[in-house]
Amino acid sequence: MMNATRFDQCLKGPSPRAYLIAEVSANHNGSIERAEAIIRAAAESGADAVKLQTYTADTLTLACDNPFFRIQGTLWEGRTLHDLYQEAFLPWEWHPRLMALAADLGLDCFSTPFDPTAVAFLEDLGVPLHKVASFEVVDIPLLKTIARTGKPVILSTGMATLAEIDEAVRTLRDNGTPELVLLKCTSSYPAPVEEANLRTIPHLSAAFGCPAGLSDHTLGSTVALAAVCVGARVVEKHFTLSRADGGPDSAFSMEPHEFRSMVDAIRTAEAALGTVSYDRTKAEQGSVVFRRSLFVVADVRAGEPFTAQNVRSIRPGHGLHTRHYDEVLGRRARCDIARGTPLSRDLID
Repeated sequence: MMNATRFDQCLKGPSPRAYLIAEVSANHNGSIERAEAIIRAAAESGADAVKLQTYTADTLTLACDNPFFRIQGTLWEGRTLHDLYQEAFLPWEWHPRLMALAADLGLDCFSTPFDPTAVAFLEDLGVPLHKVASFEVVDIPLLKTIARTGKPVILSTGMATLAEIDEAVRTLRDNGTPELVLLKCTSSYPAPVEEANLRTIPHLSAAFGCPAGLSDHTLGSTVALAAVCVGARVVEKHFTLSRADGGPDSAFSMEPHEFRSMVDAIRTAEAALGTVSYDRTKAEQGSVVFRRSLFVVADVRAGEPFTAQNVRSIRPGHGLHTRHYDEVLGRRARCDIARGTPLSRDLID
């Protein structure tokens, strides 16, 4: 059975980091060779995992052309659901070959099952976890089937109310899901940045006691980077070799160089976020000496008083702490002191 080593390392390892998923979706454009090229490019671009989708048009919908099945108001305006899914689906016989390639490249590979037969198929292939799409949050029988595999689940929450998320989470946990990650998602393609509502991510985590992340359909990487900065532990982005090649999902997918830039930015941000700390860092040690302290700034003869004219708080930090300034004023010099001498207690009478 395939182990979700990247999943475990990212979410539970000694140095946790965001788990970055490249979603293949329909960007294979009907070619297994292209699907393989996408997986290779995802590995080279720094992804932790690649995700497939496991369905057929007939398991998702009906081949029906009445108004109920005609798409309106989206990127796929005017098409029927069955027609779109028939074009977009990834043939099931490709799965073993693609998963083997991902494993050879050190990537986790899993899928979104859309019906119980897909769950059983993926279980036979030994997937390390299952993904639930936003549109399936309300499919309670499917959630029960997925939960009973005993595998970790990543659940997208696009369109779902808090009550619907609660019902889905309870269904999964009550039926055996051992680990759960919830993804904030805006189910629009592409999604408007102003509708990302990333502050929901830490709320999801706190409300349901599990890691949370982002399934991101916005253009570019800014929203994904911001999500990590507010606590996202998982980020999923659609991935293609080139948007110019077309395909149902190409318009809102990232190209390899864009994904690589996103990964680099996220890893840099994670390093910068660090931990809550008020300790002096190693890099700061050499700068401490340049803080302010008390210095003699004009020649002072033995017995003369220290005044505001001959003692000041200046850089560097070799003299007495500035907190002693008021108590020093009016005291007398024990000996002659040259301008530029750090003030110390043995110079004060």
